[in-house]
Amino acid sequence: MEESAASQGEKKVVAVVGGGLVGALNACFFAKRGFQVEVFETREDIRKAKVVRGRSINLALSHRGRQALKHVGMEQKIVSKGIPMHARMIHSLSGKQSPIPYGRKGQYILSVDRANLNKELLTEADTYPNTKLNFDHKLQNWSAETGLMTFGRPDGSQTEVQADLIVGCDGAFSAVRKQFLRHSRFNYSQTYIPHGYMELTIPAQNGEFAMKPNYLHIWPRNTFMMIALPNLDKTFTCTLFMPFEEFEKITTGDEVIEFFQKYFPDAIPLIGADALKRDYFRLPAQAMVSVKCSPYHIGDKCVLMGDAAHAVVPFYGQGMNAGFEDCIVFDEIMNQFNEDFSAVLPEYTRVRVPDDHAIADLAMYNYVEMRAHVNSKWFIFRKRVDNLLHFLMPKTIIPLYTMVTFTRTRYHVAVERWHWQDRVINRGLLLGAVGVVFGGSYLLIKNPPNINKLVVPAEKIWNKLAALITP
Repeated sequence: MEESAASQGEKKVVAVVGGGLVGALNACFFAKRGFQVEVFETREDIRKAKVVRGRSINLALSHRGRQALKHVGMEQKIVSKGIPMHARMIHSLSGKQSPIPYGRKGQYILSVDRANLNKELLTEADTYPNTKLNFDHKLQNWSAETGLMTFGRPDGSQTEVQADLIVGCDGAFSAVRKQFLRHSRFNYSQTYIPHGYMELTIPAQNGEFAMKPNYLHIWPRNTFMMIALPNLDKTFTCTLFMPFEEFEKITTGDEVIEFFQKYFPDAIPLIGADALKRDYFRLPAQAMVSVKCSPYHIGDKCVLMGDAAHAVVPFYGQGMNAGFEDCIVFDEIMNQFNEDFSAVLPEYTRVRVPDDHAIADLAMYNYVEMRAHVNSKWFIFRKRVDNLLHFLMPKTIIPLYTMVTFTRTRYHVAVERWHWQDRVINRGLLLGAVGVVFGGSYLLIKNPPNINKLVVPAEKIWNKLAALITP
């Protein structure tokens, strides 16, 4: 048994369970405050691993995540290794490409590599002398009363560590959260969507990007879609999102090509027919889960953050950004309550739960928008109307995507404002349409046109039709 970590100094000990993105960033936040920080990660150190296990969907870094990184001095380092994406690039069945900007000129999100970002954050956490990173430590049990944790090691041995605060950042299938389920009045739900995802790669062509790099490319096909995000090595990571039953219908390489020729014909030469046949069957389609729970804390001993508290489907590009914002919100509340965990943890739950539930719902909604609505002329028209009104009244009308992606407006407030704006704009458009109809009718009544000049004699119409039909 290891000596109790609390005996190492007067400053309280914070144990961060999970060395992923949110865990590593949280370690920096707590270390910056002077706490004795211990990070425990089930996996080996990914900075030394030959193969990095885990998810690899590209990440879209936006304002909320950047603000959290800025707080620990990491923003510019990470931004310099990202690729700006200024708009969605919609690929139609015919191969036509149409951009839909994310916001005003100069506004963009960043395509960043998950593994590289995790490595950078771990390295930054390692620079603090009051931080210790512990890899190959699998949480087996912990006490909400005492803060005593038991970890299993690869050799079968166990390690016990005691902490003043346990921060669960260990993902959607959190071992920390399991203990919460034993407590009364803890609400928990998880929902698997009927769609899975599969990753493919568009290689560089002659050392350059095969498509325009500063876009998030989308092939929307109503019930499913494919997206592509640029990488620094000039490749694109493609992700095919589709119902599991559709994945299961495709069983041979020829069927893969037939499917892509029908729905994504312009992607075949980009990916390569042989690579497509091979990579489609390399791994089965992966599942996506949405997790909601509350409260996020137990007493003054434990708090959940990131996917452990609110795993979301990846369709709003806010999973990582929401997790990073957890860190900065917690830090702000720590300032407010002078680092008193007994006051900080309940306030964090009160503030954060409605926002995280709101972004979970928005992520579900945005999947429908990405795979179906972007094909709609009404959707594109409304986007233009929203952007025009935002330009004319920047403080009154703010598009939902702008609030979510380019500000730190609380998620649930953004949703409420979006619904209000939607009602106002739709009523305005309806009144405008009614006004045009009545105005046009009034002008026609006041100044009736000469009908004889409008009517083309039937024989002239017949002669024109005959001329068209005759070879």
